[in-house]
Amino acid sequence: TLVVGVAHMGDTKSVGRIGGKAMLWFVSASLVSLLLGLIMVNILRPGDNLNLPLPDASAATNLNAASLSFKDFVTHLVPKSAVEAMANNEILQIVVFSLFFGVAAAALGERAEGVIKIIDETSHIILTITGYIMALAPIAVFAAMAATVTTQGIGILVTYGKYLVQFYFSLGVLWLVLIAAGFLFLGRAVFRLMSLIREPFLLGFSTASSEAAYPVTMAQLEKLPVSKKIISFVLPMGYSFNLDGSMMYCTFATIFISQAYNIPLTVPQQITMLLVLMLTSKGMAGVPRASLVVIAATLVTFNLPEAGLLLIIGIDQFLDMGRTATNVIGNSLATAVIGRWEGETAETIGIPAAAQAA
Repeated sequence: TLVVGVAHMGDTKSVGRIGGKAMLWFVSASLVSLLLGLIMVNILRPGDNLNLPLPDASAATNLNAASLSFKDFVTHLVPKSAVEAMANNEILQIVVFSLFFGVAAAALGERAEGVIKIIDETSHIILTITGYIMALAPIAVFAAMAATVTTQGIGILVTYGKYLVQFYFSLGVLWLVLIAAGFLFLGRAVFRLMSLIREPFLLGFSTASSEAAYPVTMAQLEKLPVSKKIISFVLPMGYSFNLDGSMMYCTFATIFISQAYNIPLTVPQQITMLLVLMLTSKGMAGVPRASLVVIAATLVTFNLPEAGLLLIIGIDQFLDMGRTATNVIGNSLATAVIGRWEGETAETIGIPAAAQAA
């Protein structure tokens, strides 16, 4: 879909203009999400009174914290092979390849129309197949939750109930902030947009899978008075660079661990942590348990016990549900706002095109 979106831009100036606006929104949203996570965890202080002793240095989390260093992130952007990137589900590499492919197709114009048409039709087939698979999602969700409760015990929910409630409360605050930002650009149409994405929001929450929510989100956004080229361009980029729920969780969980072990972090240290996360978190897309990997790298950087991740790994399935649903909201808003910036009508969001014509 990203290839089709870039190719339909028609020229590299359009790609640069829309891409620049999208990245401005993504960076701003990331900063707000990280900052809000920092503020909420310092206000709620979920780790206080745990008074945990420092863990044994040999305690293992089985997460490769070094895998998200900035150097590796930059060198990892360019794939050795497009086929290898797709086979390994390397989202960032696929995005980079798709951008180059789309720009080249746009430069060729009519000569590339046949290829673009095939790619467009193939993407719809793949999205339809995904829809069939997601019909079985309730069974998979039940199995995942049952596995967590079976291995950790029902007490895991009671023990970390405070942490779960406070994190979801903080997510609710983030939702309000994102919707308020959308209101500034879209007006009351933002509420129709929220109604429109109800299905992908619930799907993302129930499955904790961005891949599962993506095709449904795209299908719902295509009902907007926003051109398909913008949706096909902005939404895939968003799932690589605009993971608002995951961003907020990175600061929230890191400070929670420092509180649990009674390791105070000064305000300058926390601000530095926020800036570090602005960089390292951009490598999250396509990495299994990406938020935990980013948090692990951050803990090591600030001399916090990496084994502190063991406190939250057991309930990460339940936390990931909220993060994924939040990412749906953030990327849907980003797509609608970029459409508005490009001069496309926002007042009719959520109204079918046929009704608009009438």
